Amino acid sequence: MYQVLIARTPQQREDAFFIRKKVFVEEQNVPLHLEIDDFDTSDDVVHFVLYDDAKVIGAARVRQSEPGVAKIERVCIDYDYRGKNLGILIMQELEKHIRTLPYQTMKLNAQTYAIPFYEKLGFTVTSVEFLDAGIPHRSMEKTI
Repeated sequence: MYQVLIARTPQQREDAFFIRKKVFVEEQNVPLHLEIDDFDTSDDVVHFVLYDDAKVIGAARVRQSEPGVAKIERVCIDYDYRGKNLGILIMQELEKHIRTLPYQTMKLNAQTYAIPFYEKLGFTVTSVEFLDAGIPHRSMEKTI
């Protein structure tokens, strides 16, 4: 059974870091010091963890980047679970949470290959392509 939780315990937060390291550091070769950053320890960041029963298979985080703007970051799904609409599941839970707070806009930086995924969720491209950790990205946003 798939379940998205807000990481409220130290173990859930460690689970989020575990899957992020697996996807971004091991699979995509993002340097660890870029993947795990100062925002990860901030009380203003909300971490989400996706489980298949007790196995961690996905994660994401949300923080306020400026007044009224929720920044979605570090969205990832374990390789073996991709193509099962679990990215949609985690994004729906993030958006549900964001809508309970005083935000008007959601922003994210999407890896270029993932732009169609985010467009299906109502995000629009707002920037030219740029490199982040050596990976092509474009900024996207959605008004809520």
